[in-house]
Amino acid sequence: MTSAKDERRPAGGLEASVMAALWAAGAPLTPGRVQTELGSGLARTTVTTILSRLHEKGIVGRERQGRGFAYFPVQDPHGLTARRMHTELDRDEDRETALARFVAQLSPDDERLLRDLLESGEPLESGE
Repeated sequence: MTSAKDERRPAGGLEASVMAALWAAGAPLTPGRVQTELGSGLARTTVTTILSRLHEKGIVGRERQGRGFAYFPVQDPHGLTARRMHTELDRDEDRETALARFVAQLSPDDERLLRDLLESGEPLESGE
């Protein structure tokens, strides 16, 4: 027998689903439209709460549409990944050690890619 707790999505799963729907849409979506796109049986109020939290975090923007809002991503998926990496680094008091351990755990291919990116001297796209 499974409990309601066992059926919960992993942390961040709902946010990831909502972001995927917004990226796929390519245009601002209302909470009701996001709910329809997800097709997961979530209540519209749940979707609205998720979108509000994403807005508070600065991950989505919103524009007035009727009496409510339509939401849109402010970064592409790669920009969001980079933002999360920066957030984790900012939480650690010893940034140097955290970066050193991150680099030490890279695969040889990823290490080579990072080295090439750093040595290129070209500005990278921020995705913002």
